[in-house]
Amino acid sequence: MGFISTIMGFFGFGMGFSIGLVVGYFLFIYCQPTDVKNPEIRPLVEQTSEDLQKLLPEIPLWIKNPDYDRLDWLNKFIELMWPYLDKAICKTAKNIAEPIIAEQIPKYKLESVEFEALTLGCLPPTFQGMKVYNTEEKELIMELGLKWAGTPNILIAVKAFGLKATIQVLELQVFASPRITLKPLVPTFPCFVNIHVSLMQKPHVDFGVKLLGADVMSIPGVYRIVQKPVGILDVNVLRAMKLKKKDLLGASDPYVKLKLADDKLPAKQTSVKHNNLNPEWNEEFSFVVKDPQTQVLKLQVYDWEQVGSHDKMGLNVIQLKDLTPEEPKTLTLDLLKNLNPDDVQNEKSRGQIVVEVNYKPLKDDELAGNVEKLGEVQKAPEGTPDGGGMLVVIIHEAQDLEGKYHTNPSVRLHFRGEEKKTKTVKKNRDPRWEEEFQFVLDEPPSNDRIHVEVISTSKRMGLRHPKETLGYVDIYLTDVINNKRINERYHLIDSKNGRIQIEMQWRTAS
Repeated sequence: MGFISTIMGFFGFGMGFSIGLVVGYFLFIYCQPTDVKNPEIRPLVEQTSEDLQKLLPEIPLWIKNPDYDRLDWLNKFIELMWPYLDKAICKTAKNIAEPIIAEQIPKYKLESVEFEALTLGCLPPTFQGMKVYNTEEKELIMELGLKWAGTPNILIAVKAFGLKATIQVLELQVFASPRITLKPLVPTFPCFVNIHVSLMQKPHVDFGVKLLGADVMSIPGVYRIVQKPVGILDVNVLRAMKLKKKDLLGASDPYVKLKLADDKLPAKQTSVKHNNLNPEWNEEFSFVVKDPQTQVLKLQVYDWEQVGSHDKMGLNVIQLKDLTPEEPKTLTLDLLKNLNPDDVQNEKSRGQIVVEVNYKPLKDDELAGNVEKLGEVQKAPEGTPDGGGMLVVIIHEAQDLEGKYHTNPSVRLHFRGEEKKTKTVKKNRDPRWEEEFQFVLDEPPSNDRIHVEVISTSKRMGLRHPKETLGYVDIYLTDVINNKRINERYHLIDSKNGRIQIEMQWRTAS
């Protein structure tokens, strides 16, 4: 019976397949559209110059027009000099723009307009060709074909009425044909008196503008009114049990990340327990609670990896509304694949995590005092100069770093001629440092900035590039002095996707 079914099935498939081919052929032949015109085919030699340029718009000028010369040498020179030209051009542009902006600020009732970042990016412009005109006058006329698809990072901070908005200019494209005239020519260096620049045709300029935010919460006092805390959640991560092995060799290296929903602060994290499937932490954390009826605490267990991303081992959440105030509670939670209750993958055992939680509501007479205390930073130590303080910089972590030759990242801080450096994390695109640096100052650094640079170094013998830069950022300290504390994630300049999280505090003796 099985043999006969097989034979019948085979013939059924063969008949259906054959019929399908025949029907498809006739549909293809007889159902073709009749309004399609045959393309006109002509040899390239018969095409006009205008038609050729439409067909091949990206051909360099020195190919399209024999009067233009190649400029490979100039493009190579600009490529090598671009890191220095970038800084020089930006410095000159800033010096020209700042006085003009200062004159315009009172007219528009602005408090300040400042450049928070100004760089033209790592991609230099290229010149497609140059044409030189011979004239009988004492002058030199040059026409250039300029193309630039840059990756600039231009951040302009505008403050008005207590609000701060940051405007970012990015993804700049410029296609232009400038004519440069040097005249009159003279026998003394630099051999010309004036430079005249004009455009032969309307340039193509395209760029993106991103409004990073007019943060109403930056108005003094508004944050404390709107984000008024109603309680404190104390969490003690005790241990985990029967975790599943993630590494091929040896046990896993687990750690826990804790994140309170609707909390803008970064997730908190336990230490890493190496080669342990039943780790014990006994580490305590505190969270500010704003709405215990809707907020949840998410606990995610990861397997730490020295290279690459960290593997997820499981997660679970705690609903704050299920907690009894002022009553410590020990919970044993099963680790899940995800939070979908209908997912069958959650039926698989992934181990358990044990935590102790205690939600403590703030009483009405404690609210005002605790609101202020929750945002306070530590006081500066004794001996700090009067009128000055201590600038504390905490390098937390970075993500998506990528080196051309190696990725062994460390961070260097440059501030007022002093340099400080974190440890090096080998072969890691997502390093975590958690290192603190302190600068004792005689006065608040309101008008200063700190230069943060991520570098990669390698001690391998014979390596041509033992050191390379993975990106940098310049952070102005005005907000740190005004707010006492900031904790931000910054995009690294000259890095494709790199980001770094830095916390800064301004501690005073009073």
